[in-house]
Amino acid sequence: MNVGKRQSTRGAGLAAALLAAAFALCACSEKVQTAGTRKSDGKPWEANQSAFMASGFKGGDKAAWEAQMRQRAQSQNEHSRTAAKPR
Repeated sequence: MNVGKRQSTRGAGLAAALLAAAFALCACSEKVQTAGTRKSDGKPWEANQSAFMASGFKGGDKAAWEAQMRQRAQSQNEHSRTAAKPR
């Protein structure tokens, strides 16, 4: 009866070692990184309508896009967000 237990233990140990070796080899592999075709970006104001656009912005309007960017930058300006303290 000891012989059967020893063989099953040896088989389980061998299976675990093979599984660990397979996992280690898979973890070390690296996918080939080939350069694909380059896609140039479009103009930022020529965006299509999406849920992430600011309300009131229409795609293709460069002046409105620039005004929105100025307003967004001004909203992040701490000097304009805080009230002037009296002296």
